[in-house]
Amino acid sequence: MTDINAFIDDKVKNNDVFLFMKGTPDFPQCGFSGQVVQILNYLGVEFDSANVLESAELRDGIKAYTNWPTIPQLYVKGEFIGGADITREMFQSGELAQHLQQAGIAVKQSA
Repeated sequence: MTDINAFIDDKVKNNDVFLFMKGTPDFPQCGFSGQVVQILNYLGVEFDSANVLESAELRDGIKAYTNWPTIPQLYVKGEFIGGADITREMFQSGELAQHLQQAGIAVKQSA
């Protein structure tokens, strides 16, 4: 396992909710990353994140890790949920809040 894979694996497996994104939660650098941050904040979910713009190795590594071509990428309890479109659809249907709750993650409000 490469160093970047070990880093990604650690973040995914040791955080209940983790978001690989462009920018930071306080200053998203793309609209899709911003949408996922807004959804998680709306739900009141605590999450950690990594800015893929800080490292080309991380940006390429996360795409290879999941075989998913786009950023952001959301993980819950080590499981890849999806990117912005999937996260938004799950949020709008109520499925995301339900999935988080079933995973034992506190949700302050649902869609």
